[in-house]
Amino acid sequence: MAFETLKVATDDHVTTITLDRPDALNALNQQLLQELCTALEEADASYKTRCIVITGSEKAFAAGADVTEMADQSFVDMYLSAFFEPEIMRFNRTRKPIIAAVAGYALGGGCELAMMCDFIIAADTAKFGQPEVNLGVIAGLGGTQRLSRYVGKSKAMDMNLTGRFMDAEEAERSGLVSRVVPAKKLRDEAQFAAEKIAEKSLIATIAAKDAVNRSYETTLAEGLNYERRLFQSLFSTADQTEGMAAFKEKREANFRDR
Repeated sequence: MAFETLKVATDDHVTTITLDRPDALNALNQQLLQELCTALEEADASYKTRCIVITGSEKAFAAGADVTEMADQSFVDMYLSAFFEPEIMRFNRTRKPIIAAVAGYALGGGCELAMMCDFIIAADTAKFGQPEVNLGVIAGLGGTQRLSRYVGKSKAMDMNLTGRFMDAEEAERSGLVSRVVPAKKLRDEAQFAAEKIAEKSLIATIAAKDAVNRSYETTLAEGLNYERRLFQSLFSTADQTEGMAAFKEKREANFRDR
């Protein structure tokens, strides 16, 4: 379908979703998030897509949630409308791997959106932050919860209480991003990483994503048990047979998602 706040393209089994509200530095409003969730659902259901990349512009991945949309809301308005909750739930149902390719500002809701993806590749121009405290509120899309899990309590407190920004180098050092690349190479690096994922068995990549995400939701013992069960279950697939046969025969595997 056609979108007003996104650009969507699929190439080599990789669907790239580009946030496209340039006049608002890609600030997240209800329309953008709803369209993003629809685009993710379409990609998740498409046999042509095996990995997804979400990105923005050189200047901003997303500079926060759209304050103009929220400023006049009351507690009752926000609570009864479950503001952003349906979109978060729809986003989190995406089973295929999602890479965030971040350049420029990823602040507030933009930082939180990047953290909702499976991993982040950052340009050396990227700046991350949770500056909601400057507006008299706190993060509402995971900025106190995911950020604490990714970078630890001290840095999460620092960013949420002072509103300071974290540059790409510190973000990599802190574990928020997987790697930092020159800004001019960001799209190429993200595409390359997504294509590498797309080469694998989709059954295995979904299982790996599921297992890693489970580690944040349960105890170590339960997580290890869940991992073992997924590992064992993959031995019922044709892709496991092909992957191990290819290894023994010293050739590239031809996965068929079966």
